[in-house]
Amino acid sequence: MKWYANEKIQGKQDYNMADAMLSLVQKHNIQVRGHNIFWNNPLNMPSWTHSLSPAQLATAASRRINSVMNQYLGQLIHWDVVNENVHFSFLENILGKNASAVYYKKANEIDSKAVPFLNDFNTIEHGFDGTSNPAKYLEKIRDLRSHGYNGPLGIGVQGHFVKPNLPYIRSSLDMLASAGLPIWITELDVANTTNQEVYLEEIIREVHAHPGVKGIMIWAPWGPKGCYRMCLTDNNFKNLATGDIVDKIIKEWSHQGFSGTTNENGIIETSLFHGEYQVEINHHEKQTYALMTQKLKVEAQKDETKENSHYTIFV
Repeated sequence: MKWYANEKIQGKQDYNMADAMLSLVQKHNIQVRGHNIFWNNPLNMPSWTHSLSPAQLATAASRRINSVMNQYLGQLIHWDVVNENVHFSFLENILGKNASAVYYKKANEIDSKAVPFLNDFNTIEHGFDGTSNPAKYLEKIRDLRSHGYNGPLGIGVQGHFVKPNLPYIRSSLDMLASAGLPIWITELDVANTTNQEVYLEEIIREVHAHPGVKGIMIWAPWGPKGCYRMCLTDNNFKNLATGDIVDKIIKEWSHQGFSGTTNENGIIETSLFHGEYQVEINHHEKQTYALMTQKLKVEAQKDETKENSHYTIFV
């Protein structure tokens, strides 16, 4: 859904590939983030935008955001509106310092159900990039607010790791969470070096444990020539060690395959992560109840002093 892919030639929009990809995952009930409306890195803007005057770029950008967002209206959960605008400033340099704020406001007006996100790299990976550290990220949020965008906003941190520094990840997330906005790990991968799968598990568990993190996306798109940095399977789609880690954690967190027997009062207790569950109930004597199913949803307590929620399923 990137601009350079949808409009390679100015004025000729093509959504065929994005439409096909979206249709495929929707058949499997997979939620989708929009990535992205604009990419503030000059190298990732359509080549023809570099020769436009400010007025012409403003017109093209307005056409772009209206076109792509209406193409997928109501089908996405998020939009990376101006991608990597902590690092880069193509739109601001030409259209003014309020450029990002203008497009975040417009995105929220077009599709109020898709949360507009910032999305950048080197914020939680390490402390060597002074451009996008947590303090600079928070400064960008304040900048958006100061230029008039006061609507919903999400914090997207990409997470392209080599060797993780877990205390740094934790402290960075703490700082970002001070903004009171949902945090998503949007492009998690680990360089293909020794201990890749070990580091991957450490990172997933660390970020999942942080209360500010609301979602984690693995960045491991397979292609015939290999993956960007991390694969989960080989070319025959058999799990690599990294794939085994992801499957193990998903099974652990989903309680897939968990079973138990109630006590004499018909009660069973277990701990569950927030989410939706399908429960199969089997009565060992009354065959009419065999494989009866019910659904339940575990949500966060509004009162954080309450540690437990109890759910009653009547059979």
